[in-house]
Amino acid sequence: MNLTLKVWRQRNRNSEGKIVEYQVKDISPEMSFLEMLDVLNEDLLHKGDEPVAFDHDCREGICGSCDLFINGRAHGPEKGTTTCQLHMRKFSDGDTITIEPWRANAFPVNRDLSVDRSAFDRIIQAGGYVSVNTGGVPDGNEIPIPKNIADQAFEAATCISCGACVAACKNASAMLFVSAKISQLALLPQGQVERKTRVENMVAQMDKEGFGACTNIGQCAAECPVGISLENIALMNREFINAKATSNNLA
Repeated sequence: MNLTLKVWRQRNRNSEGKIVEYQVKDISPEMSFLEMLDVLNEDLLHKGDEPVAFDHDCREGICGSCDLFINGRAHGPEKGTTTCQLHMRKFSDGDTITIEPWRANAFPVNRDLSVDRSAFDRIIQAGGYVSVNTGGVPDGNEIPIPKNIADQAFEAATCISCGACVAACKNASAMLFVSAKISQLALLPQGQVERKTRVENMVAQMDKEGFGACTNIGQCAAECPVGISLENIALMNREFINAKATSNNLA
């Protein structure tokens, strides 16, 4: 396939960016989207031009770092698919493809298509874990957990922290991501000791990072590549209300 690419180029977060048009030729339909970008970068390097910066790691749909807007959709046109697992057979010969980074104040652009998602890391550091202060660690097999609860916790734990929910939301809300991380631990016995402080601290950090409020549009869940449910947001809201009702933190 021969394709026209309109790619966002930006030297750093303090400089202005712009769309630059490129042509790529002889692209195999079996290539992944990132492999196609590798071909583009090889062509640019051969011409002595700067390659396009973009984030990637595992290329197996697990790490969540392949965060791209493709023709106005997070991770591209195929539902339930990360950018690295999107194949070029989803496009046609002669297509024009517009490629942009995530758009959110909390995700500043590092360079070109690469964005800084460390805000997610700081939210996790605020409470998205079971700390060593909660006592000894019992054998996991000795704790009876109903299957439906275990399934809910597992489904929440599949969140890969890619940020598609933020990019797709008109308010740049991180509620789906944060609620998945809170639900994962709130549903399990290991997470009960820090249940109240966890939701308070993580929500406070989310607000501090500058993410927007949730208005229940549902675009986050629609674009999530692993299918995180909106039910997690409802669970997080209940956790937050219960925590605030009995909290010593009156802020």
